[in-house]
Amino acid sequence: MNSINSISQQILSKLPLYRLKDLIKAVRACKTAAEERSVIQKESANIRTAFKEEHNDTRHANVSKLLYIHMLGYPAHFGQMECLKLVASPKFADKRLGYLGIMLLIDEKTEVLTLVTNSLKNDLNHSNMYVVGLALCTLGNISSSEMARDLCSEVEKLLGSSNTYIRKKAGLCALRIVRRVPELHENFLSRAKTLLNDRSHGVLITGVTLVTEMCQQYPENIEIFRKAVPLLVRHLKNLVSAGFSPEHDVTGVTDPFLQVKILRLLRILAKNDQEASDAMNDILAQVATNTESTKNVGNAILYETVLTIMDIQSEAGLRVLAVNILGKFLSNRDNNIRYVALETLNKTVGIETQAVQRHRNIILDCLRDGDISIRRRALELSFALINESNVRVLTRELLAFLEVADSEFKQSMTTKISLAAERFAPNSRWHIDTMLRMLKLAGNFVREEVLANFIRLIAQTSQLHQYTVQKLYAGLKQDISQEGFVLAGVWVIGEYGDVLVNGGSFEDENKMIEVSDSSIVGLLESILMGPYANQLTREYILTTLMKLSSRLNDHEVQQNIKQILHDHSTSMEVEIQQRAVEYTQLFSFDTIRSAVLERMPVPEGRSIIESSTSENGLNSQASGQGQQKSGPSDQDLLLDLMGVGTASSGDQQQEEVSVSPEPQQQPQQPTQNIDLLADIFGGGGGSSGSSPIPPTTSSPPSSSSSLNKNNALMDLLGGDIQPQPSSTPPPSNSSPDPLASLGLSMGGTTSPSSAQRSISPAFSTGSPAMANNSPTISTTPTSSSATNGYQAYGKNGFVINLVPAKDRNNSAIINIQVLFNNNTEGAISSLQFQAAVPRSQRLQMAPASSSTVQSGGTEKQLMRINNPQQTPVKLRLRISYVLSSGQKVDDVAEYGPFPENAF
Repeated sequence: MNSINSISQQILSKLPLYRLKDLIKAVRACKTAAEERSVIQKESANIRTAFKEEHNDTRHANVSKLLYIHMLGYPAHFGQMECLKLVASPKFADKRLGYLGIMLLIDEKTEVLTLVTNSLKNDLNHSNMYVVGLALCTLGNISSSEMARDLCSEVEKLLGSSNTYIRKKAGLCALRIVRRVPELHENFLSRAKTLLNDRSHGVLITGVTLVTEMCQQYPENIEIFRKAVPLLVRHLKNLVSAGFSPEHDVTGVTDPFLQVKILRLLRILAKNDQEASDAMNDILAQVATNTESTKNVGNAILYETVLTIMDIQSEAGLRVLAVNILGKFLSNRDNNIRYVALETLNKTVGIETQAVQRHRNIILDCLRDGDISIRRRALELSFALINESNVRVLTRELLAFLEVADSEFKQSMTTKISLAAERFAPNSRWHIDTMLRMLKLAGNFVREEVLANFIRLIAQTSQLHQYTVQKLYAGLKQDISQEGFVLAGVWVIGEYGDVLVNGGSFEDENKMIEVSDSSIVGLLESILMGPYANQLTREYILTTLMKLSSRLNDHEVQQNIKQILHDHSTSMEVEIQQRAVEYTQLFSFDTIRSAVLERMPVPEGRSIIESSTSENGLNSQASGQGQQKSGPSDQDLLLDLMGVGTASSGDQQQEEVSVSPEPQQQPQQPTQNIDLLADIFGGGGGSSGSSPIPPTTSSPPSSSSSLNKNNALMDLLGGDIQPQPSSTPPPSNSSPDPLASLGLSMGGTTSPSSAQRSISPAFSTGSPAMANNSPTISTTPTSSSATNGYQAYGKNGFVINLVPAKDRNNSAIINIQVLFNNNTEGAISSLQFQAAVPRSQRLQMAPASSSTVQSGGTEKQLMRINNPQQTPVKLRLRISYVLSSGQKVDDVAEYGPFPENAF
């Protein structure tokens, strides 16, 4: 009896607790996660015990259960060695399960993987094609660099196999090897050419994919494979003209996957080559006209065809055909297809503008689409389509959309509408009407530079002063909820209030509006006491009231103005109180008051820095703005880059200067740029053509007469004479904003609200704008010029040092000079450098002095970090460059914080 029990126990010990089927049933029967964990833990323990006792007859079942446990997300790494033992088994079923376990439980970073190499090498030479296929499949999924080098010769040999199944698997395995070890691509060049001649669709698609990868990794291979263009065209023609083939048919289209792959390879081979482009023009036209667009597979082929046509040197008629295909996509019900069409049209609008213009109505209809991503792309494309002939129509449609647009669109829209109106306006009257309409609809989303340019437009258009001030006056009587409209209206009424009064009553929208001295002051008082007034609005209104005191003659109105100013002389807001006190004091000096409050000259222009949300929006169009309008000089552009007198949107992730420098000043540009930068960083050397910015160690240059006038004016206003900070630049540079001129503050106090409007609290990333006409800033701050900086990156003989320095004019701003040092024997090219800072800081980057660093040389780039909260500066860097050997390096680094007393 005892012998029978011992025999039964031995048999039971060899049997698993569950078969795979039973384990699945037990897991599914669990009602709670705790029950499932209990079942899995118990079974895992039994599997471990069986592995330790080396039960060969149960290894297959245990590994299969272990893979199921792995699929459920539980630990299964203890089965890695058992998978290797299964691979060594002569049975096909064991090998198949073993290789599956290796692909699931082992990755290329696992040390156990080195033990698989020998088994793979043996199975790659196996007589059974399916065993060879298993080995190739495993190698193609988990191959490491070392394994790729060891088994490259076997894979190359299998590419020449007479078996179609093995050739296809070997081609996919070669693709993995080329991606892991790019320099091994030379071993597969000759074999890849033979794959392109294969009649099997499976082998052909593998060969096309392999050739595409080799051409992308090493562009010099394009010349080698360009000879295969006629062969690829023939393959594509056979696919297009072939009849029904049940083996390759997908919803009526013959092998769409192969067609897409061939089109993609043709696009790479024919780029910048006229002969190859001519060879494929006919077949591209045939594919574009014969492919069914009612099925999704047909749309995929058409989309790839469009991309190929636009990338190669195709005929004009073919490009128009491609744009028409995209226009047809816009009428599709599928949102994905419409989005793809809009995205592609955004990229091609600069190539075939007229062809895209024909689909303008459909693009504008997309602005009303329910999908926000489609609306965003349609909006970018609409702005890219604006030109002299359609500016009226498109601007009207965009203003209509602005009224109902999402809040996230409005700031970008107001900026781009302003740029479009400034560049393409048919006349000043239309320009002013457009800006007024925009301010009425979205005045709360208008950036400071846009408002400043509108003020400048009004100031320089003297013949429309009465028309503009009447429009703004009528608009303010109807609605004072839009801050931008209120600020513009208050400024214009303050400057041209006498023009408004002299014009008398006027008609606006079939309604007569009375104008008198008391009604103007009453309107300003109602805004001042209204629910929408903030500190900035109150500052503007006080200054406007003071200016009106010299333009309006009614005695009661004068007394009313004095009373309003007196009421605000005890305001809790320091800037408001200071203005009210100074203005009240100015009433005591009637002899000079009119001279002090005379009209402002035409303000200087402001360049608009717009976030780059698309590759071909109005930013690229605005680059020609300086040729039609009076654009800023190089010094203005450099001041904008340095952040002097410039405000930027808080949500921007990439900024670029959207106005090109004046070509007339080219001979003097280098000297001016160097002198300006030297002044900014405290160096010497002022140019004769412009007044230098005074260094920190010297007082601002001024004549004795101007100093006496300033002292006399301060005496009249009852203020103490205090020396200005030595780092303050001249007014023409430090305050180019015409709106800032409303703040007639004699004490130099900066409005907190103005500062908040100028500096946005959130900024995530910065990236240089690689425009050819952008000024290059590469001067090292003098405070750190004696040091080599702090190393932030160093690999492959390429070193990046950071040289920080505090800004002279603003202690919250840190100037960082980036030094790119090449310690290798060859040149480093295609340098791209990006940086990101925490959201509490804000980053601006100038372009690098060059994207190529010669051997032993150094290139430079300037970064500015605005750190109002004085938090530690931490940088996340993304660096991309190409070594002299041709190897491309993409790397990420982090640096920070800087040591104490670093700046």
